[in-house]
Amino acid sequence: MLLVILIPRFLLFEGLMHGGAVGWLTVAWVLVLGLLATMPIGILIGSLVPIAQKVGTWGMLPVMVLAGISGIFFPIQQLWGWVQILAQAFPMYWLGLGMRSAFLPDAAAVIEIGGSWRPLQTVAVLSAWATAGAVIAPRLLRRMARHQSGSAMQSAREQAGQ
Repeated sequence: MLLVILIPRFLLFEGLMHGGAVGWLTVAWVLVLGLLATMPIGILIGSLVPIAQKVGTWGMLPVMVLAGISGIFFPIQQLWGWVQILAQAFPMYWLGLGMRSAFLPDAAAVIEIGGSWRPLQTVAVLSAWATAGAVIAPRLLRRMARHQSGSAMQSAREQAGQ
């Protein structure tokens, strides 16, 4: 999805990356840490939904709520204080902050909480989520596999294929 957004931007506009090579390096580490931090959340959501077809319905609801409060679509300062604190507890806010720090000029940091891009906190929060996910996700996957018999798994595969 990042390439779908970036390729037309390269063709239509100049000055995509204000930070140059440092900005691209920031995109790379934020992307890697962000994936490691958010994939276990997807595993958790998938483990809570009893039928694979319902993941699109019930699994996207918490993701949409987190996206709505994360500051990606509008400045997070427009939300209530307690919502700002809640949003900062999840990796989606920090992913957005890291990407904004890579693509926006340094002067844009004044609209962020604390007036800074907070790269060290971004690394710390995304790393903490990634570490917690690395511990929890395998346990969730083992638990899910134990509760499925071979015939139940085959039946689920057949239903998913229809």
